[in-house]
Amino acid sequence: MVDEALGARVRAALEDHLAGLGHAGADDEHAVTEKRMFGGLAFLLGGRMAVVVSTRSGGLMVRVPLEERGALLAGAGVRPMRMRGSDLRGWVVVDTAELADDDVLRHWVEVGVRTAAAAPVR
Repeated sequence: MVDEALGARVRAALEDHLAGLGHAGADDEHAVTEKRMFGGLAFLLGGRMAVVVSTRSGGLMVRVPLEERGALLAGAGVRPMRMRGSDLRGWVVVDTAELADDDVLRHWVEVGVRTAAAAPVR
């Protein structure tokens, strides 16, 4: 079962972040969509996954730049994302307990959005 309260907080953080950039509802490249996948609720930016409220991993999966991943993993409550025994290098998991503060949640949403925006469209 997806943490619907965390999903609502992520949704609000995405709206605030994109509105601050002048992109709220602006175009397909910055359109935010939601999709149930990976055992959770994925938030996509222009069709590219940014963050996932996950039940399997017990937190928020965040898409991260490869060059920043090591530094981000050093943060409290942050761990590598693993799927089927393999490390997903472009992703980390932030424990739900670390996301209680809205500023911390917004930080992680911004990391995911920035990384997704820089990713090529498939």
